[in-house]
Amino acid sequence: MAVKDRDRFSTTTRLRLLGEQTAARVYRSQTRRQARRSRLTGRAALLALVVCSLVVALAYPMRQYVSQRAEIADLQRQKQQAKERVEQLRDLKARWQDDAYAEQQIRQRLHYVMPGETGYVVIDPGAAKRSRLDLVAARRPWYWNVWDGVDKSDASAQ
Repeated sequence: MAVKDRDRFSTTTRLRLLGEQTAARVYRSQTRRQARRSRLTGRAALLALVVCSLVVALAYPMRQYVSQRAEIADLQRQKQQAKERVEQLRDLKARWQDDAYAEQQIRQRLHYVMPGETGYVVIDPGAAKRSRLDLVAARRPWYWNVWDGVDKSDASAQ
């Protein structure tokens, strides 16, 4: 027994036991860390899955929202253009209410002359190059050209 007791209290035996205990402690702590890491990895995977699900779930509504906002902006632009066109037409209507403007437009567009005035038709020098029918149409009064257009459209309908 004395040898065993001496062996038990020897420095070598104590160092070996101390090394084994330390190795066991290190192994246990590594096992705990690995267990902790695997739990964090599972949590991270679950979190990533939830985030991806949210992104997928919100992608289509966000796309719809963006496209609807673009459509709203386009409609507002069209509305503004329509308002501007209405204002232009109101101005034009107001101008046509003025007798002087109406008379000016009638004289210019329809070649009307007032009683006592002499009307002149100036033929474009380039008109000689056009066909004879165009020359005849250019020399005739405007209402004859309108009536010919009505006759032609009536003939094509039959």
